[in-house]
Amino acid sequence: MTAAAFICRDCVSSFTGVAAAKRCANCGSPRLIEDPGQKELTIAHVDCDAFYAAIEKRDDPALRDHPVIVGGSGRRGVVSTCCYIARTFGVRSAMPMYQARRLCPQAIVIAPNMRKYSEVGREIRAMMQSLTPLVEPLSIDEAFLDLVGCERLHARSAAATLARFAKDVETKVGVTVSIGLSYCKFLAKFASDLDKPRGFSIVARDQALALLEPQPIGRIWGVGRVAEARLVKAGLRTIGDVQRRSEAEMVRECGPEGGRLWRLANGIDERRVSPERETKSISAETTFDNDVSDKAELERVLLGLCEKVALRLKREGLAARSVTLKLRLPDFKLRTRARSSAAPTQLAGRLFAAARDLLSREADGASFRLIGVAAADFAPAEEADKGDLIDKDVGKEKSRETAIDALREKFGAGAVVRAPLLPVKRGERAAEGDE
Repeated sequence: MTAAAFICRDCVSSFTGVAAAKRCANCGSPRLIEDPGQKELTIAHVDCDAFYAAIEKRDDPALRDHPVIVGGSGRRGVVSTCCYIARTFGVRSAMPMYQARRLCPQAIVIAPNMRKYSEVGREIRAMMQSLTPLVEPLSIDEAFLDLVGCERLHARSAAATLARFAKDVETKVGVTVSIGLSYCKFLAKFASDLDKPRGFSIVARDQALALLEPQPIGRIWGVGRVAEARLVKAGLRTIGDVQRRSEAEMVRECGPEGGRLWRLANGIDERRVSPERETKSISAETTFDNDVSDKAELERVLLGLCEKVALRLKREGLAARSVTLKLRLPDFKLRTRARSSAAPTQLAGRLFAAARDLLSREADGASFRLIGVAAADFAPAEEADKGDLIDKDVGKEKSRETAIDALREKFGAGAVVRAPLLPVKRGERAAEGDE
């Protein structure tokens, strides 16, 4: 038997032993990973396990042994995420809440607290950035890292550094992560899904093709359900089916996308980890419990969504030149309408003015099950809301919103409520623009 280097994921100690080692030589834990010691294996994908639900369980230990679902609790609510106990009953993210409740009636449903989740996400992001400057966020709870050149800095291999990171997140933050480590982004992400939760998988170059070969075609990054069905119909059921074709054949059968599929299926992914990954849009939306056709009610909800988007713009140091309105009809058909402006803004009032004008052209008595708003085409915050000789009121608007934001930051989101967002008695309508 050959000696191999092992890392214990519980005590984070390293030791050398035979390849058949089953337990840590230091603490006896069975949670071992074999460190391949290959310097090219520096790209990692870190994914928090059932992130929202894990935070709720951390903050309320009484929930620990119960199935927990985070999402909208209304008749048309959707599951944002659920804990692994709930998943054993068949509950999944993006599932309608009524279906999740039917599968797991004993589940505890909790409304999302995005502010809290964002704070925890930022805390974990800072821990990632202490390992390497090459951190590319994918979402609030996952990111790519490239630890190239960090072995000397941390005096340990990339695998050992990541094992220490996972342990620190669990003990200091109170949630768990799953990690994939490989030589490219596609395989790092693929590896992080192999052993969830609290997983740590390593895919070396000489293992890649054999690991990918039996996997369904849908495991290739970017292949959704519709694309998967189309590929299966064309005889491409597994990644191995793609491997057995030439790149030219794939391009001939599937167009330019065929070349991308062939390269990933063969473990070829030359994309680098980019810490400068741009945010392309910032959005907020809500699904109604019952279809809504009343224009005043649609505007009221739209204003609240614009306030959420404006706050995120300010926090991320961005200003938007374009606004997109999203409306979903009862038959699930989607309408999107957009407007662009040369003047970037961070102000909720200005986002709302543009979105409301778009809404006025659609609110013709039609009913909608969902409304949303997105800001895009970003500029730096310092370019926002400068005004000119014609636009003289922007200074007052900025001062008013700054004061509102400060009060809400200090006393909570309900400290200041715009009049259109207040409950309105039957037969009355709040004055627009009043605070």
